[in-house]
Amino acid sequence: MSFDSKHIRNVVLLGHSGVGKTTLAEAMLFEGGEISRRGSVEEGNTVSDYTDLEHERGGSLFASLEHVSWKDSKINLIDTPGLDDFVGEVVSSLRVATTAVLIHNAKSGVEVGAELLWEYIETFDAPAIFVINQVDHEKADFDATLEQAIARFGNKVMPFQYPLNPGVGFNSIIDALRMVMYYFPDGGGKPEKHPIPDAEKARADEMHRIIVEAAAENDETLMERYFEEGNLSEEELAQGLRIAIAQGQIIPVFCTSASRDMGSGRVMGFINDVCPSPVDRKPLPLTSGENLACDSSLPATVFVYKTISEPRVGLLSYFKVCSGVLKAGDELTNFSNRTIERFGQLFVANGKDRVSVNELKAGDIGVTVKLKNTHTNNTLNAKGADHEIVPISFPEPRVTVAVEQANKNDMEKLMKALHTIHEEDLTASVELSASLKQTLLHGQGQLHLDLIKHRVEQAQGVSMNFVKPRISYRETITKPANAQYRHKKQTGGAGQFGEVHMRIDPYFEGMPDPSDLNVRSRDIEDLPWGGKLAFYWCVVGGSIDTKYSSAIKKGIMAKMEEGPLTGSHCQDIRVCVYDGKMHPVDSNDMAFMLAATHAFKDAFRDAAPQIMEPLADLEILCPDEVMGDIMSDLQTRRAMVLGMDSDGHYQKIMARAPQAELYLYSSTLRSISQGRAKFHQSFAEFQAVPADIQQKLIEAHKHEEVEA
Repeated sequence: MSFDSKHIRNVVLLGHSGVGKTTLAEAMLFEGGEISRRGSVEEGNTVSDYTDLEHERGGSLFASLEHVSWKDSKINLIDTPGLDDFVGEVVSSLRVATTAVLIHNAKSGVEVGAELLWEYIETFDAPAIFVINQVDHEKADFDATLEQAIARFGNKVMPFQYPLNPGVGFNSIIDALRMVMYYFPDGGGKPEKHPIPDAEKARADEMHRIIVEAAAENDETLMERYFEEGNLSEEELAQGLRIAIAQGQIIPVFCTSASRDMGSGRVMGFINDVCPSPVDRKPLPLTSGENLACDSSLPATVFVYKTISEPRVGLLSYFKVCSGVLKAGDELTNFSNRTIERFGQLFVANGKDRVSVNELKAGDIGVTVKLKNTHTNNTLNAKGADHEIVPISFPEPRVTVAVEQANKNDMEKLMKALHTIHEEDLTASVELSASLKQTLLHGQGQLHLDLIKHRVEQAQGVSMNFVKPRISYRETITKPANAQYRHKKQTGGAGQFGEVHMRIDPYFEGMPDPSDLNVRSRDIEDLPWGGKLAFYWCVVGGSIDTKYSSAIKKGIMAKMEEGPLTGSHCQDIRVCVYDGKMHPVDSNDMAFMLAATHAFKDAFRDAAPQIMEPLADLEILCPDEVMGDIMSDLQTRRAMVLGMDSDGHYQKIMARAPQAELYLYSSTLRSISQGRAKFHQSFAEFQAVPADIQQKLIEAHKHEEVEA
């Protein structure tokens, strides 16, 4: 059955790890008749957590698409992981959702994961409802959790329900929207409707009044009706609340025991009756600056928000129909690469189970297989459309490791496997660093990297190890120095001869020419790794033919690529070649290149060489109570605190620290703050390392050379 856009609800389930997202999804599928028996996370038989990895870890690692029919609507559910390492799954899911359901745990209150997730909800301007789950737990405190939510997210947080008897004996919910008490049988499921007890009437009436006023505020007609009659009809109430929720003016709060299937049906009813459809949401922004309305009468435009590789199936593309109607067999053009893709089969999904459908209308979410040249963030258009949906902006990496393969013959297989992972997960990226001579893997956290390692080793059979990345040091000089070197080699027949005299000194923009040398030409080279080489040709009298100048420069560059101290790149040096000797027969480019390399090396060691290290600017957001511990840790990392400020509910620390001291900093910060802090890191500058560290780096390099 194909649902029209008005009767589609795209809901993403969000929450801190362990709040019961997967269990609630299971209850909703059961209530809607999609499954005949509810599974459990503990038994590893839920619809959502269907991979072996998720069964092993006992929790969600990937976003899972499910769907359920409720009354006259189709509700697409996306169950997401609660661990911040897998935030990419959250971001892509929020992009295609029309409502965010943020779940809290009644026994733990508002946890840090919820605070971090709320920032993404705000980024996507998603309408939201809160569900306080596990109100049947012996330590459940619904009222305290509600108070925390209001304190953290503002007065727009508005309870629509509350549990009458939270804790072990929980079985009743007071619903202030419908003004009824729901009484649940022991096994959960469909409740009985009872009148609200007299003792609860005053509280329920006050809650109802606040709800009605919030609904009436957005429509003059509704406001007049409310003033005249003191109330609104159920249809009018739904109309007003739909506007208020879509505009983010209220956040309704519901309560459930997902594990006992109590309250989940009421949440689904509210999603069906009140939450916005794709048509009610803002048009999607296009890269052209225009917007695309959710309209089935337009040509089809499809956005791929997630790609996964499944054994024996190949690539699965999860997509949203942004406009038009997509039918099985349709051919669409990929905006990015102009290739034509055939949607041979269309599916709706319930976890790993897929059901074939003939068509999907604007606003719906589906799955297809074997798109050859299409990946996450691609837009595809039917004939008559040429749009590109603004791509999802994924969080930048927070941790980097170097990758080594156990078997050197597996390098090609390993790179192929890592690039496949990147196509599926844009929060992970692979970099072949020429300067560090390492393969770098960037990710969101240690658990994220461990998952990638596990997937590569299991799926591809390639063993890999993580090691600490090298640091991209730079070498330079701090005073002038002269050197000369003669390269002479006689091996029978024509030999090699070249002698080069040079002066090197620190280079800076606008520096004067040397007063004692006759500068014949200047070549200021922007080095690929940053900084400059100033190459001055100052030879007079023909002691070296100018035709050898390129070879001499090449010899200098060869040593600057692997500096004399640690093998790091050299930069910001002026080299003045002022004399030398050549031989009419034995001189050639190779001889002068080798002579220049050795002369530069000798001069460099006499020019008070200095190792420069990269510094990173850190911006750390954290709660006030962990600020002291974070500052103390920064001091152990040779960091300099540049300033402190407040940012909403967080304290902001601005600091600058050596890159060498920040390996796996995200894990340390998470441990110090119990996951309540986050940071942004960016390159700042190169700065001289302290003398003791410079000596250690030189000694370590000598040791590496001996071992090699």
